[in-house]
Amino acid sequence: MRVRSLVVHLPFACVLAAAIAVRVVAVLGYPSPMWFGDSPGYLTAAVELRPSETRPSGYSLLLWAIKPFHSFTLMVSVQHAVGVLTGVLVYVLVWRAGRAAWPDGDEAWRVWAVGSAGALLAVPVLLPVHQVALEHMLMSDSLFTFLLLAAVAAVLWRRRATWWLGALAGLFAGFAAVTRAAGLPLVAVILVAMVLRRAGWRACGAVAVAFAVPVAGYMLWFHSAYGEYKLAKAEQVWLYARTATFADCRVIEPRPGLEIMCPKRTNPRVSRPFAAMWTGDSAFRDIPGWIYGERGNALAREFAWEAIKAQPADYAKVVVHDTLRAFEWERKPYPTPWTWRQYEFPEGEAWADEQAQIAGLYDPGGGGRTRVVDPWAEQILKYQDNAVLPGSVLGVLLLGGLGGALVHVRSRGRWRPRRAVRHWGTGALLPWGTGLALLVIPAATADFDYRYVLPAVPFACVALALAVLPAPRPAPVQDDLEEDSREKVDAEPG
Repeated sequence: MRVRSLVVHLPFACVLAAAIAVRVVAVLGYPSPMWFGDSPGYLTAAVELRPSETRPSGYSLLLWAIKPFHSFTLMVSVQHAVGVLTGVLVYVLVWRAGRAAWPDGDEAWRVWAVGSAGALLAVPVLLPVHQVALEHMLMSDSLFTFLLLAAVAAVLWRRRATWWLGALAGLFAGFAAVTRAAGLPLVAVILVAMVLRRAGWRACGAVAVAFAVPVAGYMLWFHSAYGEYKLAKAEQVWLYARTATFADCRVIEPRPGLEIMCPKRTNPRVSRPFAAMWTGDSAFRDIPGWIYGERGNALAREFAWEAIKAQPADYAKVVVHDTLRAFEWERKPYPTPWTWRQYEFPEGEAWADEQAQIAGLYDPGGGGRTRVVDPWAEQILKYQDNAVLPGSVLGVLLLGGLGGALVHVRSRGRWRPRRAVRHWGTGALLPWGTGLALLVIPAATADFDYRYVLPAVPFACVALALAVLPAPRPAPVQDDLEEDSREKVDAEPG
């Protein structure tokens, strides 16, 4: 009997209802956004409609679009809606993969299994409090995650992507790249996955061309403001901060004039990259223009590459170490004793003059000021004490996505490792590689930060589903015959 009722989506409907309820309570308890150090820069770019010197400002264009409403409450509501859509997209991808695996699977248990698995894998995206808090921040991360997941979804939507799906994936990836610089190299992951999926040159070309459109458009906008074709002026200072973790000037032996960049840290409570950028120990404080100046950026580039060339093993060790931080069970006070706490809902109100000035230009009614409204805020704080996703769970999701191919090694009583590898490469590789890259890129180019971990979660969830579920096989018997034939041919002598 064919199951046609929407009742099969009941498990996900329950998860979705809970996710929406949590976000409604969050907006009622905290009608204003949570501020971070980067928030004034994003808001300034939106108010002035001018790209930031420090980082890509694609997120600021969203803030600019909402600006006519003069409502920070609307702004955080939109970001929560984006977060919910991300969870919905995870479920849709898992559901489509399950139904493609069993196209004629009329058995109720299979339909329920697919729906329940999709609902379960949407939980880490929709319910953990740190996901909700990140959506509540005046930051780009929730928008970036959705855009990148939409790009991956476009590639995975069909077994063989068409040119228009490739163009859609390229556009989403391009908008993600101008929202956060970490998205820029990820188009390479998309293209590799499409080649393995045999998408064809038209679809791959469409990805490249469509990706270039928003990136080139942003660079033209940046050029109109600063006379340079870039995504940001200070693109090299983050890599310099990364090398501050291990750089030893006795080994590097920098030239005269570059010695000023030798990192210092007088406060052991803060990470070395943080000290190299933002504290009184920062070398940029003695350079005209600070991190935005041309000289500071040039010196940062030269020192960073000299450090990497002189200490490649130390650099690799730092990248691996900070990538593995993402899988620790509990969060630790890193990179500073106060930064990691900013990713949680506060118990009290805080307000700074810089925030007040720029917030007043965006919302003259004063809606930017942090407000804590009980009893709703009290409920969110209680929720915050219990609904946490440990980093180790993310590690299990990624390991499951990597090892999921082992499920398909044995088929019909025979060992078929080639089929398992091909299935994993054409399905789970793209979301799995994207999730891993989102963890490695910050560790390799900036510093570890807990907000860099959360965007990897939806990709790890999708990868696990695609790795474990059977590959789409409209004609399974014929597929087996073809593979048996190939194996016989391979076994014959040349």
